[in-house]
Amino acid sequence: MSEPILTRRAGSVLHLTLHRPQRRNAMNRPMVEAILSAFTALDPAVRVVVLRGEGGHFCAGGDIAEMAGTLGQQPGAGGDPLAALNRRFGVMLQAVESSHAAVIAVCEGGVMGGGFGLACVADVTLAVDGARFRLPETGLGITPAQIAPFVVRRLGLSQARRLAVTGKQLDAAAAVALGLAHERVAADRAEDALAETVAAILKCEPSAVAATKALMLRAAPLELSALLDQAAAEFAALARGPAAMGGFQAFLQRKAPPWVEEV
Repeated sequence: MSEPILTRRAGSVLHLTLHRPQRRNAMNRPMVEAILSAFTALDPAVRVVVLRGEGGHFCAGGDIAEMAGTLGQQPGAGGDPLAALNRRFGVMLQAVESSHAAVIAVCEGGVMGGGFGLACVADVTLAVDGARFRLPETGLGITPAQIAPFVVRRLGLSQARRLAVTGKQLDAAAAVALGLAHERVAADRAEDALAETVAAILKCEPSAVAATKALMLRAAPLELSALLDQAAAEFAALARGPAAMGGFQAFLQRKAPPWVEEV
C-alpha cells in the first residue's frame, strides 16, 4: 500500500500531500491517522504546514466505501465503531486547527465533505480556479457531523445552514466571496501564490503567530469536544438507518438516491 500522505520538509515549511489520487484523496482511517500524527508530533521548528492533494483534487471527503464496510461492525460494550471512526476525524480537525504552525490549504479540484472541513480549519485557504467546494452529506442521508462546527465558525450559521441543506456547489470565486477561502488563484499562478503566502508568514515571529492563533480561537468560544461526541453518535445512528443505507448504495453505484424528486 502507498503512503496515505506524502511529506516533504523544506526548512521550516512542511508540505503534507494527501495521497489517494485514485479515490480523489477521499479520507480513510489510515489517512486521518497519518494527518493526526503529523500534527500531534509536529516539530516546534516547523512554522508553516502546506496541505494539498495529489492528482488535481484536494479531497473528496470521507471514504464512503470504508463507512459502508464499518456498518457491518455492530455496536458493543465499547460503543459504536462507526461513531468512533467519525469522531476520530473531529480529533484530527482539532489538531490541525490548534497547530502552533500556520496552516495553508491549497484547494484544487474536488473539496468535498471532509476536504471542506480541512479548508475551514486552515489559517489561509487558497482556492485555485477549477476548485469545487461542497457539503454532500445530506444528499447521502447523513450529517456533516464532525465538520459542521468548524463550518459554522468559518462561515457563520446562516451560510453554513444553506450549504448543508442544499448541498450547493461553490466555485473558487464563490468560496472567496463567502469567506470560506481567502484568495482566488489562477491555476497557472498556484505555486507563486503559495510561495508569496509562505514568505509573508515567515516574516512574522513564530511564537507570536502561535500565541495569536490560540488567542483568536479563544475569542471564538465553542465547546467542541462534547458537541463532536454528540455529533458522532448522531452520525452513526443515521448512517445505520435505512435512508443512509440507500444513500451509500446509490453513491457506490453512481445512481440517484431514492428520495430525490424531480422538480
